[in-house]
Amino acid sequence: MPSDLSENEYLVLKAISEGLSDPGSVAHEQQMKIETARAAADLLAEQGLIQVHKSVDETFSLTDEGAAYAREGLPERRLLLSLGGGMPMSEMKDPALKIGLGWLRKKGWATIEGGLIKPLKDADKGEDELILEALRDGVSSNPKWDEKALAALKSRGLVTSSKSKEWRYIITESGRLAITKLEPKRSGTKKEVLDMPALTAEMIKSGEWQDDVDGLYLGYRGSVYRPRPYDVSLPADRIFPGKRHPYQRLIDNMREIMLEMGFVEIKGPIVQTSFWNFDALFQPQDHPAREMQDTFYLNSQGDIPDYARIKEMHECGGSVGSTGWGGCWSPEVARQEVLRTHTTGVTIKYLAEHPRPPVKAFGIDRVYRREAIDSTHTPEFEQLEGIVMDESVSFCHLLGILKEFYGKMGFEEVRFRPGYFPYTEPSVEPEVYIDGLGWVELGGAGVFRKEVTAPFGIDHPVLAWGLGVSRVAMLRLGLKDLRLLYQSDIEWLRQTPVSIKL
Repeated sequence: MPSDLSENEYLVLKAISEGLSDPGSVAHEQQMKIETARAAADLLAEQGLIQVHKSVDETFSLTDEGAAYAREGLPERRLLLSLGGGMPMSEMKDPALKIGLGWLRKKGWATIEGGLIKPLKDADKGEDELILEALRDGVSSNPKWDEKALAALKSRGLVTSSKSKEWRYIITESGRLAITKLEPKRSGTKKEVLDMPALTAEMIKSGEWQDDVDGLYLGYRGSVYRPRPYDVSLPADRIFPGKRHPYQRLIDNMREIMLEMGFVEIKGPIVQTSFWNFDALFQPQDHPAREMQDTFYLNSQGDIPDYARIKEMHECGGSVGSTGWGGCWSPEVARQEVLRTHTTGVTIKYLAEHPRPPVKAFGIDRVYRREAIDSTHTPEFEQLEGIVMDESVSFCHLLGILKEFYGKMGFEEVRFRPGYFPYTEPSVEPEVYIDGLGWVELGGAGVFRKEVTAPFGIDHPVLAWGLGVSRVAMLRLGLKDLRLLYQSDIEWLRQTPVSIKL
């Protein structure tokens, strides 16, 4: 409403209604900063009281070299005039003319045959020459000038340009009507408007409120302030504060849950020997998962611990009643280093170092596999792994731990299906229910086989489970392409909410 105009808006509107049309003249007339006048004018334009026309003017001027060519002619023009019927290149001594040779050919004014420069035709003045002459005569811009010719002159360093912005204000019919209504109320009552960071408690207590004809004013320390009305419905610039990557937030959330449940976090190296990555988990040395197409092998070997009991377990089953895998177990194969294909190698090594109960540990780390990249597979991804070892733990305890973990993750409905995994028995596949998708498998779990634990002197049950963190992320974030988690898509990162609920 016009009555809601601030003092500055009213003064600017009044000046524009009197014929002043640019920020400088308006600011000078009303004794305010030019920035203040522009800001008030923009607000008036939003209310439809004035129109703001902004334009950018570009002017051109000659460089010292350009001024010399404007007087004497471009090098290619002078070279053309000196050719006559033709000129051997050996006679072209003037360095300035040599500069023009390339432009002479580029413009199609001459050819070079057998070391002889031959003119092709009489050349009329080009657009670039006409522009140089106009600039020499004091003309700084012309909308009819050829843009390509100007660009060529600028690239040759003969012409420079500068841009200036210009604002022009035009009052609308609504603006004229508003000033007609406001002028009688405000004439002779110009109030001093000061910039205030805030309306303070001191001002409210010691100031005097004045109910004037056009609004409420506050008298304070000799000045009069008119509180500015705020329109909360106006569009505002979007602010994108810094925040953690949504995938990292999910990983941190999982870590907090595991710590809350009393687990200790463990870490391990990315590069593992095949001993810990495969052999310690009772995986045969001719297992398909060890093949080159599944594993990143390094051209190096690492140290392995005493392997007598591992060798015995693989070849004949040791003393746990197993038949083993038969064949001859090779320590050389076990020493081969790989990029870890899972985090279970880290947990079994931790168990080997801590064979006495109780043990309650977890890890969240990146693993590596030779996967073909598509929407659901990448060669790098994160895994969460957890283990519990104690004297009396059982398979039922494992199911309870899993149900509690997934419940804390926000999955209200959890069920379990029998599963098979090489180094656990019995094994289970946890599933969670998600609206719109139904039951979704999330990881695997089981009790470590004795073939895994016995070689390291572990005499008590070990509950173990793991899941792909990226799979959970796809469900929680509603993604159809796993690769988005690892890409810097700034728009997606900005739009992803900080708090995500299923």
